[in-house]
Amino acid sequence: QVQLTESGGGLVQAGGSLRLSCVASGLRSSGYVMGWFRQAPGKEREFVASINWAGDRTTNPNSVKDRFTISRGNSKSITYLQMNSLKPEDTAVYYCNVAYPPIHDYTQMTSGFWGQGTQVTVSS
Repeated sequence: QVQLTESGGGLVQAGGSLRLSCVASGLRSSGYVMGWFRQAPGKEREFVASINWAGDRTTNPNSVKDRFTISRGNSKSITYLQMNSLKPEDTAVYYCNVAYPPIHDYTQMTSGFWGQGTQVTVSS
């Protein structure tokens, strides 16, 4: 059974930092992409970051570029999202995702495996 477990969310003041972690277990094959999405109340889920299996290619949307950094642990089944200079508009539930190639457009990912989410709240 595949399981994604996120941690690291919480309440932080604007300008602060948080580091999210996601541990994947139960995956039978390697080569998967890992990423983060978020969903704020009343809004659609949006792409935040992705990283390929090798860990040498990452993608971020402009809204978080230069503030959020995704990385992969020595164990390929762990991914981190370092979030700096947080803003109130970053408040959302953050979800970890795992998906296998081929992937047409990861930013529009709806399939694969998903975690339960971790709440990030940024106060002004």
